[in-house]
Amino acid sequence: MQSFDVVVINGLWLFFSYAGWKMLRKIKEAAKNKGDKVPKLFVMPHGMLDPYFQLAPERRIKAIRNYIYWHLIEKKVVNDSDGLLFTSQLELLLARKSFPDYHPKNEYNIGYGIPLPPPYSAGMKEAFLKKCPLLQGKNYLLFFGRIHPKKGVDMLVEAYLELLAKRQIKNLPVLVLAGPGMDSQFGAKIRRALALIPEAKDYVFYPGMIKGAAKWGAIYGADAFMLPSHQENFGIAVVEALACSKPVIISDQINIWEEIKKGKGGIVTEDTISGVKNMLKQWFELSAVDKKEMGENAFNVYLNNFRVERAAAKFYNVISQR
Repeated sequence: MQSFDVVVINGLWLFFSYAGWKMLRKIKEAAKNKGDKVPKLFVMPHGMLDPYFQLAPERRIKAIRNYIYWHLIEKKVVNDSDGLLFTSQLELLLARKSFPDYHPKNEYNIGYGIPLPPPYSAGMKEAFLKKCPLLQGKNYLLFFGRIHPKKGVDMLVEAYLELLAKRQIKNLPVLVLAGPGMDSQFGAKIRRALALIPEAKDYVFYPGMIKGAAKWGAIYGADAFMLPSHQENFGIAVVEALACSKPVIISDQINIWEEIKKGKGGIVTEDTISGVKNMLKQWFELSAVDKKEMGENAFNVYLNNFRVERAAAKFYNVISQR
Protein backbone atom coordinates (compact mmCIF):
# COMPACT_ATOMS: atom_id res chain seq x y z
CA MET A 1 0.00 0.00 0.00
CA GLN A 2 2.97 2.33 0.60
CA SER A 3 3.63 2.45 -3.14
CA PHE A 4 0.32 4.24 -3.78
CA ASP A 5 -0.47 7.92 -3.38
CA VAL A 6 -4.17 7.37 -2.77
CA VAL A 7 -6.36 4.46 -1.68
CA VAL A 8 -10.13 4.60 -2.30
CA ILE A 9 -12.50 2.28 -0.47
CA ASN A 10 -15.63 1.72 -2.53
CA GLY A 11 -18.59 0.90 -0.31
CA LEU A 12 -19.10 0.12 3.36
CA TRP A 13 -20.47 -2.60 5.68
CA LEU A 14 -18.11 -5.31 4.42
CA PHE A 15 -14.74 -6.56 5.64
CA PHE A 16 -12.72 -4.80 2.93
CA SER A 17 -13.49 -1.34 4.33
CA TYR A 18 -12.23 -2.38 7.77
CA ALA A 19 -9.21 -4.13 6.23
CA GLY A 20 -8.25 -1.02 4.26
CA TRP A 21 -8.53 1.19 7.32
CA LYS A 22 -6.60 -1.29 9.49
CA MET A 23 -3.76 -1.54 7.00
CA LEU A 24 -3.48 2.23 6.79
CA ARG A 25 -3.25 2.44 10.58
CA LYS A 26 -0.31 0.06 10.50
CA ILE A 27 1.42 2.09 7.78
CA LYS A 28 0.96 5.29 9.78
CA GLU A 29 2.47 3.67 12.87
CA ALA A 30 5.48 2.47 10.90
CA ALA A 31 5.91 5.85 9.20
CA LYS A 32 6.26 7.67 12.53
CA ASN A 33 9.81 6.38 12.97
CA LYS A 34 10.91 5.78 9.38
CA GLY A 35 9.43 8.81 7.63
CA ASP A 36 7.78 6.63 4.99
CA LYS A 37 5.10 7.97 2.69
CA VAL A 38 1.52 7.43 3.86
CA PRO A 39 -1.11 7.28 1.13
CA LYS A 40 -4.29 9.29 1.49
CA LEU A 41 -7.43 7.29 2.16
CA PHE A 42 -10.84 8.19 0.71
CA VAL A 43 -14.16 6.41 1.12
CA MET A 44 -16.88 6.39 -1.55
CA PRO A 45 -20.07 5.19 0.18
CA HIS A 46 -22.21 4.86 -2.99
CA GLY A 47 -25.37 5.59 -1.01
CA MET A 48 -24.61 3.20 1.84
CA LEU A 49 -24.97 5.99 4.41
CA ASP A 50 -28.46 6.94 3.24
CA PRO A 51 -30.92 7.13 6.18
CA TYR A 52 -33.44 5.10 4.17
CA PHE A 53 -31.57 1.94 5.06
CA GLN A 54 -31.92 2.69 8.77
CA LEU A 55 -35.54 3.80 8.62
CA ALA A 56 -37.25 1.44 6.16
CA PRO A 57 -39.61 -0.86 8.17
CA GLU A 58 -38.63 -3.97 6.22
CA ARG A 59 -34.96 -3.41 7.13
CA ARG A 60 -35.41 -3.24 10.90
CA ILE A 61 -33.09 -6.16 11.71
CA LYS A 62 -30.45 -5.00 9.24
CA ALA A 63 -30.68 -1.48 10.65
CA ILE A 64 -29.90 -2.77 14.16
CA ARG A 65 -26.97 -4.75 12.76
CA ASN A 66 -25.64 -1.66 10.96
CA TYR A 67 -26.05 0.49 14.09
CA ILE A 68 -23.93 -1.90 16.12
CA TYR A 69 -21.36 -2.30 13.35
CA TRP A 70 -21.17 1.48 12.96
CA HIS A 71 -20.21 2.00 16.60
CA LEU A 72 -17.73 -0.87 16.66
CA ILE A 73 -15.99 -0.42 13.30
CA GLU A 74 -17.43 1.63 10.47
CA LYS A 75 -17.35 5.06 12.10
CA LYS A 76 -13.57 4.65 12.45
CA VAL A 77 -13.28 3.99 8.73
CA VAL A 78 -15.41 7.05 7.93
CA ASN A 79 -13.93 9.48 10.43
CA ASP A 80 -10.27 8.49 10.01
CA SER A 81 -10.30 8.77 6.21
CA ASP A 82 -9.10 11.91 4.47
CA GLY A 83 -12.54 12.44 3.02
CA LEU A 84 -15.77 10.96 1.75
CA LEU A 85 -16.57 11.03 -1.96
CA PHE A 86 -20.26 11.42 -2.89
CA THR A 87 -22.05 11.01 -6.19
CA SER A 88 -24.44 13.92 -5.59
CA GLN A 89 -24.95 16.84 -3.24
CA LEU A 90 -28.12 15.25 -1.91
CA GLU A 91 -26.27 12.03 -1.05
CA LEU A 92 -23.72 14.13 0.85
CA LEU A 93 -26.42 15.88 2.88
CA LEU A 94 -28.39 12.70 3.61
CA ALA A 95 -25.29 10.89 4.90
CA ARG A 96 -25.18 13.31 7.83
CA LYS A 97 -28.53 12.04 9.13
CA SER A 98 -27.96 8.31 9.57
CA PHE A 99 -25.63 7.83 12.52
CA PRO A 100 -24.33 9.67 15.58
CA ASP A 101 -20.61 10.40 15.75
CA TYR A 102 -20.47 10.99 11.99
CA HIS A 103 -17.54 13.39 11.73
CA PRO A 104 -15.62 12.94 8.46
CA LYS A 105 -12.63 15.22 7.95
CA ASN A 106 -13.89 16.26 4.52
CA GLU A 107 -16.91 15.72 2.30
CA TYR A 108 -16.71 16.05 -1.49
CA ASN A 109 -19.46 15.94 -4.09
CA ILE A 110 -17.55 14.57 -7.07
CA GLY A 111 -20.60 13.44 -9.00
CA TYR A 112 -20.88 10.32 -11.11
CA GLY A 113 -21.26 9.60 -14.77
CA ILE A 114 -21.76 7.08 -17.53
CA PRO A 115 -20.24 6.82 -21.01
CA LEU A 116 -22.36 8.03 -23.90
CA PRO A 117 -24.64 5.14 -24.95
CA PRO A 118 -24.12 3.48 -28.33
CA PRO A 119 -26.03 5.26 -31.13
CA TYR A 120 -29.43 3.87 -31.99
CA SER A 121 -29.63 1.13 -34.59
CA ALA A 122 -32.46 -0.94 -36.05
CA GLY A 123 -30.81 -4.02 -34.57
CA MET A 124 -31.50 -2.70 -31.07
CA LYS A 125 -35.22 -2.47 -31.79
CA GLU A 126 -35.22 -5.97 -33.27
CA ALA A 127 -33.37 -7.38 -30.25
CA PHE A 128 -35.92 -5.87 -27.86
CA LEU A 129 -38.91 -7.02 -29.92
CA LYS A 130 -37.57 -10.57 -29.77
CA LYS A 131 -37.93 -10.32 -25.99
CA CYS A 132 -41.35 -8.66 -26.21
CA PRO A 133 -42.86 -9.31 -29.68
CA LEU A 134 -46.37 -8.10 -28.77
CA LEU A 135 -45.00 -4.55 -28.53
CA GLN A 136 -44.63 -4.29 -32.30
CA GLY A 137 -46.13 -0.98 -33.43
CA LYS A 138 -47.12 0.15 -29.92
CA ASN A 139 -46.07 3.17 -27.89
CA TYR A 140 -44.92 2.34 -24.38
CA LEU A 141 -43.72 3.70 -21.06
CA LEU A 142 -40.68 1.89 -19.68
CA PHE A 143 -39.88 0.83 -16.14
CA PHE A 144 -36.39 -0.66 -16.15
CA GLY A 145 -35.14 -2.10 -12.87
CA ARG A 146 -35.67 -4.78 -10.26
CA ILE A 147 -39.27 -5.73 -9.53
CA HIS A 148 -38.84 -4.84 -5.86
CA PRO A 149 -40.79 -2.83 -3.25
CA LYS A 150 -38.02 -0.21 -3.03
CA LYS A 151 -38.54 0.68 -6.68
CA GLY A 152 -42.17 1.72 -6.22
CA VAL A 153 -43.30 -0.53 -9.07
CA ASP A 154 -46.45 -1.56 -7.18
CA MET A 155 -47.57 2.08 -7.05
CA LEU A 156 -46.83 2.47 -10.74
CA VAL A 157 -48.93 -0.56 -11.63
CA GLU A 158 -51.81 0.56 -9.39
CA ALA A 159 -51.85 4.05 -10.90
CA TYR A 160 -51.60 2.73 -14.45
CA LEU A 161 -54.36 0.14 -13.97
CA GLU A 162 -56.64 2.86 -12.63
CA LEU A 163 -56.16 4.80 -15.87
CA LEU A 164 -56.76 1.66 -17.87
CA ALA A 165 -59.93 0.72 -15.98
CA LYS A 166 -61.40 4.20 -16.23
CA ARG A 167 -60.36 4.56 -19.88
CA GLN A 168 -59.34 8.14 -19.16
CA ILE A 169 -56.51 8.32 -21.70
CA LYS A 170 -57.13 7.97 -25.41
CA ASN A 171 -54.52 5.74 -27.08
CA LEU A 172 -53.01 4.86 -23.71
CA PRO A 173 -49.39 3.68 -24.19
CA VAL A 174 -48.68 0.22 -22.85
CA LEU A 175 -46.50 -0.25 -19.78
CA VAL A 176 -43.32 -2.33 -19.92
CA LEU A 177 -41.86 -3.61 -16.64
CA ALA A 178 -38.39 -4.76 -17.66
CA GLY A 179 -36.21 -6.36 -15.02
CA PRO A 180 -35.78 -9.39 -12.78
CA GLY A 181 -38.07 -10.25 -9.90
CA MET A 182 -41.50 -11.01 -11.37
CA ASP A 183 -41.14 -14.57 -10.04
CA SER A 184 -40.57 -13.33 -6.47
CA GLN A 185 -43.21 -13.00 -3.75
CA PHE A 186 -43.49 -9.30 -4.52
CA GLY A 187 -43.71 -10.05 -8.24
CA ALA A 188 -46.59 -12.45 -7.54
CA LYS A 189 -48.41 -9.56 -5.85
CA ILE A 190 -47.97 -7.50 -9.02
CA ARG A 191 -49.27 -10.35 -11.18
CA ARG A 192 -52.36 -10.76 -8.98
CA ALA A 193 -53.15 -7.05 -9.35
CA LEU A 194 -52.82 -7.36 -13.13
CA ALA A 195 -55.07 -10.41 -13.20
CA LEU A 196 -57.95 -8.38 -11.73
CA ILE A 197 -58.11 -6.25 -14.89
CA PRO A 198 -58.79 -8.46 -17.93
CA GLU A 199 -57.49 -5.83 -20.39
CA ALA A 200 -54.15 -5.68 -18.57
CA LYS A 201 -52.77 -8.62 -20.56
CA ASP A 202 -52.81 -6.37 -23.64
CA TYR A 203 -51.38 -3.33 -21.87
CA VAL A 204 -48.79 -4.46 -19.32
CA PHE A 205 -45.77 -6.52 -20.37
CA TYR A 206 -42.92 -7.90 -18.29
CA PRO A 207 -40.17 -9.36 -20.48
CA GLY A 208 -37.80 -10.06 -17.59
CA MET A 209 -34.18 -8.99 -17.47
CA ILE A 210 -32.94 -7.37 -20.68
CA LYS A 211 -29.40 -6.33 -21.50
CA GLY A 212 -27.11 -5.45 -24.38
CA ALA A 213 -28.77 -4.39 -27.61
CA ALA A 214 -32.22 -5.32 -26.26
CA LYS A 215 -31.78 -2.95 -23.32
CA TRP A 216 -30.81 -0.05 -25.55
CA GLY A 217 -33.66 -0.89 -27.91
CA ALA A 218 -36.10 -0.74 -24.98
CA ILE A 219 -34.82 2.66 -23.85
CA TYR A 220 -34.56 4.25 -27.29
CA GLY A 221 -38.04 3.03 -28.25
CA ALA A 222 -39.85 4.24 -25.12
CA ASP A 223 -41.98 7.36 -24.92
CA ALA A 224 -40.54 7.99 -21.45
CA PHE A 225 -38.66 6.26 -18.65
CA MET A 226 -40.38 5.76 -15.28
CA LEU A 227 -38.92 5.10 -11.82
CA PRO A 228 -41.06 6.06 -8.79
CA SER A 229 -38.47 4.64 -6.41
CA HIS A 230 -38.45 5.09 -2.63
CA GLN A 231 -34.65 5.42 -2.65
CA GLU A 232 -31.94 5.62 -5.29
CA ASN A 233 -28.49 6.91 -4.56
CA PHE A 234 -27.82 7.81 -8.18
CA GLY A 235 -29.96 5.88 -10.63
CA ILE A 236 -27.74 4.70 -13.48
CA ALA A 237 -30.74 3.57 -15.54
CA VAL A 238 -32.23 7.05 -15.15
CA VAL A 239 -29.05 8.61 -16.52
CA GLU A 240 -28.93 6.10 -19.35
CA ALA A 241 -32.43 7.21 -20.34
CA LEU A 242 -31.40 10.87 -20.18
CA ALA A 243 -28.42 10.10 -22.41
CA CYS A 244 -30.82 8.51 -24.94
CA SER A 245 -32.86 11.77 -24.98
CA LYS A 246 -35.74 10.20 -23.09
CA PRO A 247 -37.81 12.20 -20.58
CA VAL A 248 -37.61 10.62 -17.12
CA ILE A 249 -40.63 10.44 -14.83
CA ILE A 250 -39.28 9.86 -11.35
CA SER A 251 -39.78 10.33 -7.63
CA ASP A 252 -38.00 12.89 -5.50
CA GLN A 253 -36.26 10.06 -3.65
CA ILE A 254 -33.75 9.63 -6.46
CA ASN A 255 -30.76 11.69 -5.40
CA ILE A 256 -30.25 13.36 -8.78
CA TRP A 257 -33.83 14.61 -9.06
CA GLU A 258 -32.85 18.24 -8.49
CA GLU A 259 -30.54 18.31 -11.51
CA ILE A 260 -33.27 16.74 -13.64
CA LYS A 261 -35.97 19.14 -12.46
CA LYS A 262 -33.72 22.16 -12.90
CA GLY A 263 -32.82 21.08 -16.43
CA LYS A 264 -36.49 20.33 -17.28
CA GLY A 265 -35.53 16.84 -18.43
CA GLY A 266 -38.44 15.07 -16.78
CA ILE A 267 -41.24 15.07 -14.24
CA VAL A 268 -40.55 14.75 -10.52
CA THR A 269 -43.16 13.95 -7.85
CA GLU A 270 -43.42 12.35 -4.40
CA ASP A 271 -42.93 8.60 -3.92
CA THR A 272 -46.57 8.03 -2.96
CA ILE A 273 -49.51 6.57 -4.87
CA SER A 274 -50.94 10.07 -5.29
CA GLY A 275 -47.53 11.24 -6.48
CA VAL A 276 -47.36 8.47 -9.09
CA LYS A 277 -50.87 9.25 -10.30
CA ASN A 278 -49.84 12.88 -10.54
CA MET A 279 -46.71 12.08 -12.55
CA LEU A 280 -48.77 10.11 -15.07
CA LYS A 281 -51.37 12.89 -15.22
CA GLN A 282 -48.67 15.49 -15.90
CA TRP A 283 -47.13 13.35 -18.64
CA PHE A 284 -50.39 12.74 -20.49
CA GLU A 285 -51.31 16.42 -20.34
CA LEU A 286 -48.15 17.39 -22.23
CA SER A 287 -48.42 18.12 -25.92
CA ALA A 288 -46.30 16.26 -28.45
CA VAL A 289 -44.16 19.39 -28.81
CA ASP A 290 -43.65 19.60 -25.04
CA LYS A 291 -42.65 15.93 -24.85
CA LYS A 292 -40.14 16.38 -27.67
CA GLU A 293 -38.65 19.43 -25.93
CA MET A 294 -38.42 17.51 -22.64
CA GLY A 295 -36.49 14.77 -24.43
CA GLU A 296 -34.04 17.33 -25.81
CA ASN A 297 -33.68 18.79 -22.32
CA ALA A 298 -33.04 15.30 -20.95
CA PHE A 299 -29.99 14.90 -23.16
CA ASN A 300 -28.69 18.30 -22.09
CA VAL A 301 -29.13 17.30 -18.43
CA TYR A 302 -26.91 14.31 -19.16
CA LEU A 303 -24.29 16.43 -20.94
CA ASN A 304 -24.21 19.09 -18.24
CA ASN A 305 -24.17 16.79 -15.22
CA PHE A 306 -23.51 13.12 -15.83
CA ARG A 307 -20.82 12.62 -18.46
CA VAL A 308 -18.19 10.22 -17.19
CA GLU A 309 -15.42 12.62 -18.25
CA ARG A 310 -16.84 15.35 -16.02
CA ALA A 311 -17.05 13.04 -13.00
CA ALA A 312 -13.55 11.68 -13.63
CA ALA A 313 -12.10 15.20 -13.70
CA LYS A 314 -13.75 16.10 -10.39
CA PHE A 315 -12.56 12.84 -8.86
CA TYR A 316 -8.98 13.51 -9.98
CA ASN A 317 -9.04 17.09 -8.71
CA VAL A 318 -10.06 15.94 -5.24
CA ILE A 319 -7.67 13.04 -4.78
CA SER A 320 -4.70 14.96 -6.23
CA GLN A 321 -4.97 17.77 -3.69
CA ARG A 322 -1.89 18.18 -1.50
